[in-house]
Amino acid sequence: MKTTTNEKSLPFRVGAWLPSDQDILENWLDELIAEVEKDKSPLLPVIEELKELIEDDPEIFMWFHLMFEEVPRKPPFNKNPAGQPQVRNYHLMLRLINRIMTKAPEFNETGLVGFPINAILDWSMGTTAGYAAFLNEKVNWQFKRILTEWAIFLSSEDSKYVLNKDPKTGWFGTDAMKAMPDFDKQFKCDPALPHHGFKSWDDFFTREFRAGQRPLADPDNDAVIANACESAPYRIEKNVKRHDRFWIKAQPYSLEHMMANDPLLDNFIGGTVYQAFLNALSYHRWHSPVSGKIVKAYVQDGTYYAEALSEGYDPSGPNDSQGYITELATRALIFIEADNPAIGLMCIMPVGMAEVSSCQITVYEGQHVKKGDQLGMFHFGGSTHCLFFGPKVKLVFDLHGQTPGLNSGNIPLKSKIATVTS
Repeated sequence: MKTTTNEKSLPFRVGAWLPSDQDILENWLDELIAEVEKDKSPLLPVIEELKELIEDDPEIFMWFHLMFEEVPRKPPFNKNPAGQPQVRNYHLMLRLINRIMTKAPEFNETGLVGFPINAILDWSMGTTAGYAAFLNEKVNWQFKRILTEWAIFLSSEDSKYVLNKDPKTGWFGTDAMKAMPDFDKQFKCDPALPHHGFKSWDDFFTREFRAGQRPLADPDNDAVIANACESAPYRIEKNVKRHDRFWIKAQPYSLEHMMANDPLLDNFIGGTVYQAFLNALSYHRWHSPVSGKIVKAYVQDGTYYAEALSEGYDPSGPNDSQGYITELATRALIFIEADNPAIGLMCIMPVGMAEVSSCQITVYEGQHVKKGDQLGMFHFGGSTHCLFFGPKVKLVFDLHGQTPGLNSGNIPLKSKIATVTS
């Protein structure tokens, strides 16, 4: 487990999806376990399907036993504040996930558990058996079904109960407004209406900026690349290879795997990849970094809870595996032929992480977009994204005084992140 001195002083782990303080996570999980121990209602059909998959497939059955047994039997890995195992077996895992299916995330200034399923699998997903289980196609297909079903609840009016003014847990309460200053000025909403006018948790999560909040950098200069997401720079990699060993410690990019063997990938061999990540309180829509024509746009199914074994036990789930999951996780691929010939064909790839089960593309193939136009959005969750440029594109990056990495901060949407030089 990697914990820096600076991280210990922060209320959240990188991305603000799981709390920095392990005790906060364990307390939350302990309370959830107490809830399910009182709840004797049957599993929802989609959770029952996962139970049947685990028990009917001998290989998956083995993995879902071993992943909990392989968690080290010492703090902080398998103990909660009451001294009991966090998740004792897959039966408890199923009941915990079942309970979450009718819950929306509440605000918590000391530890926002924004990835609740990720929290349930906090250590087991990092075991050797967990590594195998969450790469399995059938397991991922069933988790997609579960997350899709949960998304229906999060898009319903029943989910807006958390959009209240409770000082501690409400998204418009005192603590939340301290974490999101100027929310009412920044985002489209009506503070005079119940729930600020939002119709559901998803409606709140996919909120839009008010006009003028994120001005476009150099709108008439096609040499300037705009920030596609409200995001923090993670990595810049040049001379990217077609194939590489993305599962090793450095998590190098492997183009053929990232682009799912798309015929257009040859255009990017030897080129540059820029990756940045979103956090829990970020705006979650994607915008075009360039002006040009949409050549191809689609969603590639993939993993949800896979993380790199080379990272060991990651207390933040897939955060330390952000390079690794670009090859495996569910992701969108949007290829754009830029108007600027010095850029040519480029690609933006939003990548789902854990509960971010839905990448929604809102443009169509053949459409001409202007720099700054919306391309799509994530539904519930923080995530990561990559920009791809060909080998002949010469870029000078402007990261606003930051060094790429897990400790960087958000660069505003549509701000300049790079300039193309001749």
